[in-house]
This record gives sequence, C-alpha cells and structure tokens, in this order.
Amino acid sequence: MPDIIVSIISYILPVFALIVLIRCTRSMLSSKSQTEIWGYIHKDEGVALINHWENLIGRSRSADICLPYETVSRVHAVLIRSPKGVWRIFDIFSKGGVWVNGDKVQVNGSVVKDGDVLNLAGNSVRFRDISEKQRDAIEARRTMSWKRVHPAVTLFFLSIFQFLLLIENCINTESEHIAGIGLGFILLILLEWFCYFAMRSIRRTGFEVETIAFFLSTIGLSVIASSVPEEMIRQIVIVFAGVILFFALGWWLRDLDRTKKLRTPLAVLSLAVLAAVLVFAKTQYGAKNWIEIAGISIQPSEFVKVAFIYVGAATLDRLFSTKNLISFIAFSALCVIFLALSSDFGTALIFFVTFLVISFMRSGSIATIALAITGAGMAGFLMLRIKAHVAQRFAAWGHVWEDVYDTGYQQTHAMSAGASGGLFGKGTGNGWLKGTFAGNTDTVFGVMCEELGLIIAICAVLAILVLTFFAVRNSSHGRSAYYSIAACATATMFMVQVALNVFGSVDILPFTGVTFPFVSRGGTSVLACWMLLAFIKAGDTRKGASFVVKPPDAKSRKAKEAEA
Repeated sequence: MPDIIVSIISYILPVFALIVLIRCTRSMLSSKSQTEIWGYIHKDEGVALINHWENLIGRSRSADICLPYETVSRVHAVLIRSPKGVWRIFDIFSKGGVWVNGDKVQVNGSVVKDGDVLNLAGNSVRFRDISEKQRDAIEARRTMSWKRVHPAVTLFFLSIFQFLLLIENCINTESEHIAGIGLGFILLILLEWFCYFAMRSIRRTGFEVETIAFFLSTIGLSVIASSVPEEMIRQIVIVFAGVILFFALGWWLRDLDRTKKLRTPLAVLSLAVLAAVLVFAKTQYGAKNWIEIAGISIQPSEFVKVAFIYVGAATLDRLFSTKNLISFIAFSALCVIFLALSSDFGTALIFFVTFLVISFMRSGSIATIALAITGAGMAGFLMLRIKAHVAQRFAAWGHVWEDVYDTGYQQTHAMSAGASGGLFGKGTGNGWLKGTFAGNTDTVFGVMCEELGLIIAICAVLAILVLTFFAVRNSSHGRSAYYSIAACATATMFMVQVALNVFGSVDILPFTGVTFPFVSRGGTSVLACWMLLAFIKAGDTRKGASFVVKPPDAKSRKAKEAEA
C-alpha cells in the first residue's frame, strides 16, 4: 500500500510544481512594469517625463531624457534625486556646458528646484518637480498594470505540493525521523503563509518572488529529508534566519543614502574576510574556503556575494566619476584573486561574470568588458598552470567516462542516477546518489532527477530563469539604477550558479563544485540566497509589489475614487 501511495504522489507532484511555476510566470512576466513619474522637463517639442531618480540627459536616443539638439552632447548631464527629494544636476564633461538659472554647474553639481531653467549648450528647458502628494494622486488614477493571478491561490497550490512531499518523505524514511521531517515541512508552510499575510498587512500585493524561493526551498528541504534527515530542524532554522535577513535587507535598501554610506566599509570588510580565509581556513578537497567558528563551519565567500553586489550596484552619482568605477574594478579584481588563491574556481567564476554585468550596466563600455575578459583569460591560464586541483577538473571535462572511479566519479554517478529517475522519479528517499560524496550539494541536480523526476528538476531550473527574466525586464523601469543593477547582478549570479551546477553534473561544463540556489544543502549558501533575493524584490516595479516602491497613499486613492 505505501508503494502505491508513493507512485501516485510521484505522478501528481509535477502537476502542482508546474501549476505554481506557470502562475508565478504569468503574473511576473505577462504584465507591464510600473513606471513612476517624478517630474517633467518642458522643452520646445513638448514634455519629457522624469521616470527615475538618476537620469542621463543627452542627444542620444538611449538617454533617459532625450534633447535632440545638435549642440547637446550624446551624454551631456545627469539629473539625480536624493531619497529626501532634493534634485541635483551634474555636467558629464560635456563640450557645451550646463547652467542653472544662468549659473554654470561646477564639478560638485548644482541643486535644481521646481521651475528652474536648465541651459545645456545654449538650449534652454524648464524643470518641473512634483510633490509626493501629486505623485500619489497620479498613481491613484493609474490602474493595476499586472494580471490578477492571486498570490494566495498560488501559495495554496504550493502548500499542496509541500504536503504531498511531506507524505512521501514520511513513508520512505525511518520511523525515528518522521517527527523531525513533519515538523520541518509544517514550519515551512506556516512561515510562507505568515510572510504572505505580513506583506498584505503593509499593502504589498506581489508575492511571486517569495513564492518561487519557497518552492525551491521546499525541494531543498526534501533533499535534506532524504539524505540527512537528522539535520531537518537545523535546515528549517536556517531557512527562517534567511527569511529574516531577506526582510531586513529589503528594509535597509529603502533608504539609498543609508545604503551608500555602508558601501565602502562593507567592501573593506569583504576583502578582510577573504584574506582571513587564506590564512585560517583549512584545505578540503583541493579548495580552501571553509572556516570553523565555535564548532560551526561557514563559507565566508557566500556572504561576500551579497556584499559584492551591494558595493557594485553604485548609483549614477558615482557613475560619471571614473575613479569610482576604477575602485570597483580594483575591488572586484581583489575578490577574484583571493578566491583563485583559495582554489575556489567556481565562486571566482561567478564573481567574475557578475562583475562583467555590473561593469557594463555602470559604464556601457564594450571596450572595458573586452579588456576584463582578456585579463581574466590570462589569469585563468596562469591558474591552470599553478593549481593542480583546477587543472585536473579541466582535464577530466568531456572525458569523465574514462575514469568513473576517480576524476569522473561525481559526474558519471550524477548522470547515471538522474537517468534512472525518468520523468517522475523513484520517489523521495528511494535514490542512491544522495549517499555519494557531495550528492546533496554539488550534484544535487542528479538527486532531484533521480528522486523527484526530470520534470520537477527542470521546473527548479526554470524557476531561476523566471527570476532572471523578471529582473532584466524590470531594469529599465526601476526607480533607481541601484535597484536595477543589483537585481540584474543577482539574477546573473543565480543563473551562473545553476549553469555550473547542472551542466557541471552532466559534463557539459567543467565540474566546479557550485551549489544550486536554495536547493543544495548548506547554511551559509541558503542564507546568502535569501539575502540576494532582496535585491530582486527591490527591483520589482509593479505597483504595490516591491520593498522600495511605495503604493499610492490610501487617502489620495480614496479621494480620487470618490471623485470618480
């Protein structure tokens, strides 16, 4: 009888996984992003809307505020609003100069107030600011721009998916672990519903980003229940801590002035932590990336991922300063060097690709990116020459079946186990890959395929893809460049991790030992993933969905509804 129940559940689980993913995708990607209005520029041809806190002004069509005059430079100036509502304009080394009410703008910029006349290379325009009250009135008149796929219904389907996994895990586990597994899944279900109602209480209507994270965390919890059930309570505690950090970082990101002040200290601390790893960490399996504190092993590079994006996603007040871009390049280079010296090749690659995305979004320079790739290629060649551990993994790439008991052990076992699971899997706890070395971390994709089936494993990959497309899609509508760059950089980091984990397991890419976000067993990895998710949430531009984009004032909305 239990075998029949497990078989039935194995066929039903993919249905609910697909329902959750499709509903989240429909709500996140089939809707229009919400663009805010912060002011206007009156010019001869009409009115140009100011939709961001940082706006490039120039002749280029790609400029946020396009002034199609011959004397205006392609990128002429930048107009920036502080979180307190103060606007400043800066001259970005233009040929014609910038004036505010007849006064030339100097290096430190000039304050711009409502009604001021801006002169760019002899062309005059007028700046008009709008108050918070006016903006709330404008937003109240605009209808919801995204399709109403109710998040509570999606969460209900996710709860059914979790309940079915709970039943399957309890059937296939030892009796002494049933209580721990049951408690873990029940606490996860309660946590997600508590988060949903907490978001609703502050008038946040979007919950799809969190739903995807809870979906992946559910699969991760199932992997723990199957491979190391005695760690079930520990893992759910880590998820709880991750959710708390997610909300804490989201609250912190609301104030960009406060965020900027912590940038430099955080960069210094990150480099100090990576340097400490080189000194105090022990070498395990060729890499030196774990430190033990009070009996607890942590991987500092996971937390540095959060700091790397936090520091790198600089707003446009630093974009036009060359020295600040050079500072970020130096910071990135030191991070990658420290990781390379620790033989943590996979994490170093993740940092480097993320650096390329941030650098391009900040500079827009293909030449800078080409130079960085060239330098990285030379450094990678040198690392292969001096690091035997890394060179061995590259040598095994594409030849894993030639030595299935040594260099190709993990990949061949992952592929064999994954293939045996078929579309619907053998059922949680019925696989054997979980018992191999790093089965629930580096080759967790194989465990998902073997026990849960290829359909659910692909759903996990697609969930990360949905987050990525969502972040990129919202990037052009973000209130601040900081949120847009941070969201895209986070999505890139997740995508590179998934690619290295999945393709490394099946020998399409070199095996690097990188975890699958939210799914692989680990404490610091899970905590870092939830913190990184806050950047994607901050970049959500749908009305009433993000941490940082406030919904219209309730009084203004009711007043407009009464007038209608």
